[in-house]
Formats: sequence, structure tokens, C-alpha cells
Amino acid sequence: MADILILYYSRHGAVAEMARLVARGVESVTGMRTRLRTVPEVSAGFDRPPPAIPADGPPFATHDDLRECAGIALGSPARFGNMAAPLKYFLESTSDIWISAELAGKPAAVFTSSSSQHGGQEATLLSMMVPLLHHGMVLTGLPYSEAALMQTVTGGTPYGASHVAGPDNQLPISRDEHMLCIALGRRLATLAYKLAAGSSDAK
Repeated sequence: MADILILYYSRHGAVAEMARLVARGVESVTGMRTRLRTVPEVSAGFDRPPPAIPADGPPFATHDDLRECAGIALGSPARFGNMAAPLKYFLESTSDIWISAELAGKPAAVFTSSSSQHGGQEATLLSMMVPLLHHGMVLTGLPYSEAALMQTVTGGTPYGASHVAGPDNQLPISRDEHMLCIALGRRLATLAYKLAAGSSDAK
């Protein structure tokens, strides 16, 4: 079994729900399993240290989670077209993994949620791709062979799965968004499996 790390930050629960759907897609691929992880809040001036263990939900991510995974799915709410500060802060702490190139050649995917239909989803997805590219990862998105991508009137982009949560985060994940989250996880896990198999054959 190989682990796909699903690393996310969620403020109101939408991204966490997307992470669970991505996990379903990953686990539909034989030989693959998920490792759900989150990151702690950051505060202005760091006037209070983050807790060592979250009050609920999955554990906080460690660098070993990154090293041990066969691939990564990153998820964040949209923040003015950028990933949320807690996820960015964690990624900026991974210079040791970048120097050792421990993520190079592994596949990665991204997903996001925003309050409005045009709330910077694609820019946020691209912002998460940048550090993954610096790590030498192989990015995968969603092809238009996924029928939901062409027909969606809610979230969903070729850059990764997305969700429109509404101004009060009241909108449930739509059928198309649901299908695209699962498709993204399945696509990421399939790519990880093929890359691992190719690496074994090369040996």
C-alpha cells in the first residue's frame, strides 16, 4: 500500500469535506490509501503558539508525512486569489525537503473553495501549484474527459477541484463538484501508482 497525503486547511468545513471526497477517489485505486493531515492556525505577531494537537479532525502535518507519501493533494480556501496563510506558512517551512529533493518526481493535485462564483478559485489553485513545482512534483489537473467539468454551473476547473460555498458558506457541495473531487483523487492515485510501477520496472 502507498499513501497519498491529503494536506489541507479548512476554516468553515467546505475544504475538509472536499478532502474527504478526494480521499474517496484515492482509495478507489487498488493499492493506494490516504493520509489526511491539516495545519494549525497562524496569528498576527504569533502572539499565541499553536496547539500541538488539533481539537478535532486529522492530525497536523509533519515533514515526515511529506517524505513518506507517494503523492500529495493540497487544499485551501481562496484568500484573495491565494492559498490561506496557515497552509502557505507550513509549505514555507519545507526548505529541508526541497534541498534534499525528496518530493521530486512525485505527483500532486490541488483543490479549493470560495464564497463566490468568481472568488479567485483558479488563481488560488495556481498559487498552490507554485511551491509544488519548486519541489519538482508532477502536477495533475482535471481533463475535459470528465463530463462534470464541461457541464458544471458551480465549481470545477481544469486546474483542480473547486467548490462555491456561498457568502455564508451555506451551499452544499453540488453533484458536479462531488464528482470532480472524487475524480481528482482517483486521477492522482492512478498517476502515483503508475509512476511507482515505472520506477520499480526501471530498477
